[in-house]
Amino acid sequence: MLSAKFNGCTALSDFTTASPPDAAFGSCYVVSCGELILDSVLLRVYTYKMLPTQCLCTNLRRAARGVSKHYDGALDGFGINVAQYSLLSNLKRLDQPSISSLAEAMGLDRSTLGRNLRVLEGAGLVKLTEGADQRNRLVCLTAAGDERLKAALPAWEAAQQRLMDRLGEEKRTQLLQLLDELAGSD
Repeated sequence: MLSAKFNGCTALSDFTTASPPDAAFGSCYVVSCGELILDSVLLRVYTYKMLPTQCLCTNLRRAARGVSKHYDGALDGFGINVAQYSLLSNLKRLDQPSISSLAEAMGLDRSTLGRNLRVLEGAGLVKLTEGADQRNRLVCLTAAGDERLKAALPAWEAAQQRLMDRLGEEKRTQLLQLLDELAGSD
């Protein structure tokens, strides 16, 4: 039974069935009410513009956007988003890496990382310095970047805990294993 209210519908009986049970998911019903669609087994909510799909890429991208939005909301008051937080965090862990080694560690190409670094450099959170040779630039976390990272850590930890609580330990472990497997695919 649903306790949340979706577009004026307050009970499962208020919903109209959009599709019959799917044998692959047991007693799965996809139900709709107003402008929302609720998949009762997978507990995903879609708008009519965001239709259910079996495409793994589409579902992973949707999930990534939803998770990013969750963390971005938690970090909203700190002037950084979750991608920037991740970059600052990895930068601190690696202690003055080259752009190439930071890009590799984060799974980003150098041009994407460079664009992200310019934003953080403009905000005074990182600085780029010359490495041992002129072709190799190092990325340094500034004192302001370190302070911002420390200030945002409790908000990031709270967002992380909310997602972990929502998934539970077993699903969290499975998700991390699946994501690692997919990240290594060709």
